[in-house]
Amino acid sequence: MSTGPGAVALDVSRETYARLQDYVRLLEKWNPSINLVSKTTLPEVWNRHILDSVQISTMARPGDSRWADLGSGGGLPGLVVAIVLAGARPEVTVTLVESDMRKAAFLKTTIAALDLQTKVLADRIERVEPLAADVISARALAPLDRLLGLSWRQLAPGGQCIFPKGRAAAAELAAAHENWRFQCEEIPSKTSGEAVILRLQEITRV
Repeated sequence: MSTGPGAVALDVSRETYARLQDYVRLLEKWNPSINLVSKTTLPEVWNRHILDSVQISTMARPGDSRWADLGSGGGLPGLVVAIVLAGARPEVTVTLVESDMRKAAFLKTTIAALDLQTKVLADRIERVEPLAADVISARALAPLDRLLGLSWRQLAPGGQCIFPKGRAAAAELAAAHENWRFQCEEIPSKTSGEAVILRLQEITRV
């Protein structure tokens, strides 16, 4: 059983830390039957998944009130973001979009168990009605060019996209610039020297 690094290391409240622990317990319970995350990463679940997602939750700007996570899978980063923001920024609503019905069931069950006010849309991203999100996140879902295509109609005017990326980030940025114009801030990941978090704003089609 993974107990985690502690509330101080995570820089979250005790209540938020307790919810994160409960989430990890449910993730470990459901993972053998649904494969929510790679089983090889479970021994390092706090660093590989929780801390990696918590750092994303800090990127909501003042005034952002609607966060959408696309292809949420087992809740990374979207459900972790929802847990953190429930304590730190309760005015921010979080919507999780996941087309796999089994994974959507896990998300709904976990949301109920943790008493979160978070919505799950069990549908393909392309079929979801525009969410007018101030922030869109997605982790390990698609290359950047494809992500921007999926996010485009879901963003509110002035919205931002937050996408964690690995060593292929530079190549993905170059490919995306063929079809999109945007302002990009590359934020070093706190959990991996090879990873960055791309914060994209002022997104327009070429």
